Amino acid sequence: MSSVLPDSTLPDQPEPAAPCSDKFSADELSCFAEDGFVISRQLAPASIVERMMAVAHDHAARLIEPLEFEADVEYPGSPKSVDAPGGQTVRRLKQAHARDIVFTEWVGFPPLLQRLRQLLGEQVVMPLAHHNCVMTKQPHFSSDTGWHRDIRYWSFQKPELVSVWLALGDEFCENGGLFVIPGSHRMEFGPGQLDERLFFRADASENQELIATKRAVELQAGDVLFFDARTLHAASRNRTAETKYSAVFTFRPANNLPVAGTRSSSCELMLPLH
Repeated sequence: MSSVLPDSTLPDQPEPAAPCSDKFSADELSCFAEDGFVISRQLAPASIVERMMAVAHDHAARLIEPLEFEADVEYPGSPKSVDAPGGQTVRRLKQAHARDIVFTEWVGFPPLLQRLRQLLGEQVVMPLAHHNCVMTKQPHFSSDTGWHRDIRYWSFQKPELVSVWLALGDEFCENGGLFVIPGSHRMEFGPGQLDERLFFRADASENQELIATKRAVELQAGDVLFFDARTLHAASRNRTAETKYSAVFTFRPANNLPVAGTRSSSCELMLPLH
């Protein structure tokens, strides 16, 4: 017996994704200013995503340095040490820009650069000391990342930086997809709202109302999340059977210099984008 349904009972098919424009619309820019983040659907070409994923799979499997293991961060769910079960679980493939030419192609992709110029000004620089990585969330031994701002450990003259998060596969709550708190980039917090590692305390009663406004960021391969370095975000561990991969880079205006003598200025190599 044929399993093909009659035409009248075929399920609705998803509409093909509309081609992404070269720039943010006025509404998208307003959304970024208000919420501290905006998503560009299907911004990255499939060929770039596929090549990045191939590099990520290969380098994670072969443990190509430099790496960060889940055990290194000591977050909830992390293995106790690199020698414990799951201790060789990769959290980040660091220095992504130096791993393959495809990452250079991505950060020089004109529709990406046009958006960054709209947010940061005509001259944009990519600091190689921060992010510049492929983030992974692997099954079984991934960890929970608490609420934090990227700027917490960075040292620049102004907190004006934008992180660009490219999904190399589907991202959703169950596999460790991001949550963000809209508008948190415009807020100031007191010392009691943060812990000793500068995480925004989920256990503090004064933080509960704000955390309740969190929004899940669901992405498909090729989607890009742009978010202000001051936007609070968090992620749970991966509870699925497949590893999640994301390519993440950070950008700043050329006139927002790193503070001398800090980690932000430790890597002399910068990538100017013109």
